[in-house]
Amino acid sequence: MKTSASLRGDGRSVMPGMPAGVPKKSRKDPLLIFRRTILPHAALSLLGLIFLFPFIWLLLTSLKNPSEIFQVPPAIFPEKWQWSNYGNAIGSIPFFLYMGNTLLLCVINIAGQLFSAPLVAYSITKIPWRGRGIIFSLVVATMILPAQVQMIPVYIIFAKLGWINTFLPLTIGSFFGAPFYIFLLRQFMMGLPGELCEAAKMDGASELRTYGQIIVPLLKPPLMTIALFTFVGTYTDFMGPLIYLNDNTKWTITVGLQGFLQDHGAQWELLMAASAIFTIPMVVLYFFGQKYFMKAGSTLSGFK
Repeated sequence: MKTSASLRGDGRSVMPGMPAGVPKKSRKDPLLIFRRTILPHAALSLLGLIFLFPFIWLLLTSLKNPSEIFQVPPAIFPEKWQWSNYGNAIGSIPFFLYMGNTLLLCVINIAGQLFSAPLVAYSITKIPWRGRGIIFSLVVATMILPAQVQMIPVYIIFAKLGWINTFLPLTIGSFFGAPFYIFLLRQFMMGLPGELCEAAKMDGASELRTYGQIIVPLLKPPLMTIALFTFVGTYTDFMGPLIYLNDNTKWTITVGLQGFLQDHGAQWELLMAASAIFTIPMVVLYFFGQKYFMKAGSTLSGFK
């Protein structure tokens, strides 16, 4: 009579689908389940709450009145939700003007990076020419230089060009490609089959057509990653607008919040309300673009 069990070398039966040498009850061991599932999930949930706590406290503070903010012991929830703080915060500064300036810089910088970085990476990776290895090494070497080291020389250059108090110092660099984005795209392109470009050239395609019709459509994951990183970097930039923009009608939202603090003092409920509004685009960006942030890890896994 046939059975569903098989025999190991020592004569003991093993149920189908169960690895040999693993006791059946070990899969249902409560301690093992706790260590492998419950404990890691609990630790990650706690870590998530720790990172989320400042944002929750910001929202709660934005809905309190001044006396509740400095109350001892502190009150977690306000006695009366002060939704008017948001209207007062927006009315205290030209909020939408600052937000418009910020989003304009984001759009220009994203367009510049998506135009320049893939071109440089393609020329270094797929077009054979003498000295491309040296040029790439110099590009990567610039990543080592801290931004603070370049700050004064770059300011002097822009001042001599007459670009102070314009958006040019905050955008022109994007059209020459950021070293990290060039490095990222080069590593991704190295994983693409060389036969694609060879087949296109055999069909009579030029380098520009090969780049535009063959390579660029394959670069969607890293290009989306670059767009998201550029948006975050430009949207949260404080030092650049503070240094180059003297006219307050050209300020970005980060400099505008600092100006609000200087003009109105420590009205923390209004400052927290303005900061909460400031975070809305970032939260929306996260929910709609989180899959591309996750793909950034798989893109970086192509590094050799």
